[in-house]
Amino acid sequence: HVQLVESGGGSVRAGGSRRLSCTASGYTIYNSYCMGWFRQAPGKEREGVAAIASDGSTIFADSAKGRFTTSRDNAKSTLYLQMNSLKPEDAGMYYCAAHPRVCPKVFTPSTHGRFPYWGQGTQVTVS
Repeated sequence: HVQLVESGGGSVRAGGSRRLSCTASGYTIYNSYCMGWFRQAPGKEREGVAAIASDGSTIFADSAKGRFTTSRDNAKSTLYLQMNSLKPEDAGMYYCAAHPRVCPKVFTPSTHGRFPYWGQGTQVTVS
């Protein structure tokens, strides 16, 4: 049973930074999984933000490029999202997700549907 638990959300001023974490449990092959970050603002579709493959390669949504980074600590089964230069449009519920195989090459509106495992989310507010 895969479990993903996000943390680190909260309120931040525009231009500020925030680091989100996601701890995985319930499976022993975390290292081979693609791990992703998605966000959803009220009234909007869930969208991909960043993803990191087992080999450490990453993809980012255009809106996140140059401002966000993602990393993984396989020894701790933990995923991170470092968000810098935050904008009000970055606000929303941030979700961690896991896919047992390959990461997407790019994010599309349907990418979130390919990830079978999800956390409960952590809220980020930017004012």
